[in-house]
Amino acid sequence: QVQLVESGGGLVQPGGSLRLSCAASGSIFIPNAMGWYRQAPGKERELVARVTNGGTTNYADSVKGRFTISRDNPKNTVYLQMNSLKPEDTAVYYCHLGTFYTNRDYWGQGTQVTVSS
Repeated sequence: QVQLVESGGGLVQPGGSLRLSCAASGSIFIPNAMGWYRQAPGKERELVARVTNGGTTNYADSVKGRFTISRDNPKNTVYLQMNSLKPEDTAVYYCHLGTFYTNRDYWGQGTQVTVSS
């Protein structure tokens, strides 16, 4: 069983920054990808960014140049540095871990990010 524990959400003004963290524990198979999805009220969950254990990254177009994802493999932890935040970034952010060969998906409990003045 894999558990994901998130931290770092909160309220921030437009133009501000937040850093999300997600630590995975349990039996984690590689290769895998860890990342962040978000879901705003009335909208579908969407990929924000993800990074493989090999370091390959993917970003949603809406966050390119503003968000940076990174991971610490020995700690099984992924980080999302969010800069220049906009009101439209407001959502619940979910940590995700997906394994490639065993095709398992694991989700965190979600952390609220609110961008408002």
